[in-house]
Amino acid sequence: MLLLSGDQVREAFPVAEAYRVVAEVMRRYSGGDVVQPVRTVLASGRDASLFATMPCHVTGESDSGYGLKAVLHAPGNTARGLPTHVGVVVVFDPETAQPLAMMEGAAVTALRTAAASAVATDALARPDAGDLALIGAGAQARSHLLALNEIRRIHRIRLWNRGRVRAEEFLKWARTRVDVDVELVNTPADALRGADLVCTTVDTTDPVVRAEDLADGVHVNAVGSSVPGKRELDSHAVASCSVFVDSREGALRESSEISGPVEEGLVPADRQLPEIGEVLLGKHPGRTRPTERTLYKSLGMAAQDVASGFAVVRAAQRLGIGTVTDFAC
Repeated sequence: MLLLSGDQVREAFPVAEAYRVVAEVMRRYSGGDVVQPVRTVLASGRDASLFATMPCHVTGESDSGYGLKAVLHAPGNTARGLPTHVGVVVVFDPETAQPLAMMEGAAVTALRTAAASAVATDALARPDAGDLALIGAGAQARSHLLALNEIRRIHRIRLWNRGRVRAEEFLKWARTRVDVDVELVNTPADALRGADLVCTTVDTTDPVVRAEDLADGVHVNAVGSSVPGKRELDSHAVASCSVFVDSREGALRESSEISGPVEEGLVPADRQLPEIGEVLLGKHPGRTRPTERTLYKSLGMAAQDVASGFAVVRAAQRLGIGTVTDFAC
């Protein structure tokens, strides 16, 4: 079995490859070539931590087979200076069923989540969109800036974060990665005003995005909330957008941003929730008007982790990185 650290995952899985793999697996999911349940989430009740397991099987000529991600969400790690999401991705040999590899999960999550948002942005945003608002300054904000910078000519970046120290750390990091200066702003509204691309990456129960702060024609990637009760956009903001998802089943069961506007009577219960994979397959047109607001509500899927895991293994074997251990059953 091959063991891979986070740095080795990042070395083996550059942004362009992550985009290709995730776009393909989103097509496969919406085309019926993925078997996966909605994630199982366990809470001890002793603290705010959550433990989730995400198994699946992906069918296809490459990056396919059985695998899973197990991840522990530990909000208390922020104060410790540690990642809040800690986990592993495990993939199994499609022929022998032996454990093929285990890799650090946070790196896979950051890369595949940002890649999925880039795929959604390519499918839904206006071609000339390049004024970017970032809400949050953590690992997802960093991975999203790199991914979106690959597919759009970003000419302006505004960043809002609850903590000034982390925001300034992001600023220093960004100077070494992109050619556009990042402007720190005082409120989410200051970041959102006039932006035509938005990425929200904060873990919150108190929405930070309001309908009146969103420009017409904007595309929003909302990735920070992935369990019921958490939401980055208020119901009026969601109701003002055409909403797209990675998994319709997952969104209906896990997203308060999807259920909230329905419960408040702002949108009908049978509102369409097209999947990005359906747009890629030509089953849905995506954006239909330049002034239309589009929202990609990301919950994350096991299929993205598992397909990414297989792609990482292929690249790691080619590069000769990782540690091999005997794990024969």
